[in-house]
Formats: sequence, structure tokens, C-alpha cells
Amino acid sequence: MPVLRAENHSLELPGSSDSWTGDFTFIQAADCQFGMEWTCDGSWGYGQKNGYENPEYENSTWYHEIRWCTSMVNMINKMEPKPKFAIMCGDILDAWPNKGELWLRVRDKQYADFQKVFKELDVPLVCVCGNHDVGNSPTQQTVQKYRSDFGDDWFSFVCNGVFCIVINSQYYEDPQFVPEIAAEQDSWLDEQLKIAKSGKYKHSVLFQHIPWFLKTPDEPKVYYNFLQPLRETMLRKFADAGVSKIFCGHYHRNAGGWYNENMELIVTSAVGLQQGEDRNGFRVVSVSEKEIRHEYVELENIDEVTK
Repeated sequence: MPVLRAENHSLELPGSSDSWTGDFTFIQAADCQFGMEWTCDGSWGYGQKNGYENPEYENSTWYHEIRWCTSMVNMINKMEPKPKFAIMCGDILDAWPNKGELWLRVRDKQYADFQKVFKELDVPLVCVCGNHDVGNSPTQQTVQKYRSDFGDDWFSFVCNGVFCIVINSQYYEDPQFVPEIAAEQDSWLDEQLKIAKSGKYKHSVLFQHIPWFLKTPDEPKVYYNFLQPLRETMLRKFADAGVSKIFCGHYHRNAGGWYNENMELIVTSAVGLQQGEDRNGFRVVSVSEKEIRHEYVELENIDEVTK
């Protein structure tokens, strides 16, 4: 099934309904990051540590990412009943989009293999923008490149009576080169949160790449979370609108916690290269009328997957 593309900040989910039709599941994953294993250090014996400035970078490979993602596709395709959708919460590709023509050539090859693997998925795939997808400091050019490849980088959709909001978290991390785009997303988000607060839908959930926090809302700032007071401002805004779950990636480990008794933030480890003690995997999210539950599932039969 082709990877879905949002247009006009909206996405139509095939086979979905605007109203509640009963319990269902969806898949949340993050950081498939084609090419990272060749470049970086990882856990479980993976990570070639060749570095981003290696003169052989144009000949870099992502064999392991293809294997890991193919395993994910195979596992999802065997699920019954089928999940309503899968969503990849950022860092889809590893090659930075702002480093020059060589990097863009590598990136285009990574993109082609990503599409090749996930077109075999039997459920719709939704993509979320991460820092590697537009750069740590997004520019007009990197944003346009992402949108050309994947569609809009912020949007909303409805799945069987559940309101889903997707944002580009990089505009909150470093909007210095794209202040107008960041302000546009922020204004749009306020309107979406009014919809969430209206009570029209059974649940409202948020998807993004960088988590607002890793374990507790008052933890110190590190590379993988957001600064205060922005963190508290945004979390309170989401909670006041009735958002119950915030799904993130970026950490390459499982983490997360509760902002208050009604809103949980979930950090899902990578489909791709691990940087902690977790194994490659994804999250199965079960939605009922009264609650949303989730479980991290490790990849299976990776060694049986060939290139």
C-alpha cells in the first residue's frame, strides 16, 4: 500500500469513519532512519561508526534498516484483525537534507528503499517529520524537500472517531530560519486543539518526533527533550484541550511518563538502530471507547529477512 501524503494539512485515512465504530488497533513506530547503522554507534553489536564525514559516505549502506523494517512489515501484515493504520514518528531517513548535493544523493537512495519496503505494508502508513528529515535547524529548502517527498509536515486526521494531530516538533526545537512557518503551525495547532476540546471525538491523540520530556515533566533539559518554560506551556495546552496520549520517538529507547492523571506521553524506541537496552520494535496501540492501551513489541525473525 502506498505511503500516505497529507495535503492542505489534512489526511484522508482509507476505510476510516469520522464517528466511533468500535474497538481497533494502530501501530506506532519511530526512527527507522535508513542509513544510521552505517554511520553511528549503537547497541547489541550494531553500529559501524563510520561517521557522517567519511569519504565513503556516498557508498554507505542501510542493509540492516531494510531488514528491520521488512520484519516490521511482515509482522504487521500477519496481524488479525488488521490495524487501522501505522505511523512512523520521525527520522525516517538518516542523511541530513542540508549538507549538500552528495548528501541529497544518498538521501534520495534512502528514500527509494524506504518506499520500496513500506509499499508492501497492508495497512496505510502515515509519516511524521523528525530532525533528520528537515535538519536540526530547518530551512525553507529542507522543509520544501520534505514536503516534496512526504507531503505536509503537520496535519490532522480522524480514525473511527479518534482525532489525531501530527506536528513537526522541530519548529519548537529551532525555528530560527523558518519563523513564519513555525508561527503558521502554531496557529493551526491552536485551531486543532479547539476541535479536540469540543468533545466531538472519543479520544484526541498527538504524534510528534521529539518528546516534551523523557520520564517526568520537570526533568532537566537534555538533547532528547524540550526546554522550559516552553515544555510546560505546551503540555498544559494539550492537557487543557483533552489530549490523552502524546506519541513520540527520537530517543532510540523506550521511555515516557504522565503529565497528569489524564495525559500520558509515550516515547517509543526505534525500529532502526538502538542506543539503549531495548530491542528493535514498534508499539501496538489498542483503542476502546473508554481507554487507549499500548504495548511495545520486539521485531521477530530478523535473521530470516534477506536484502
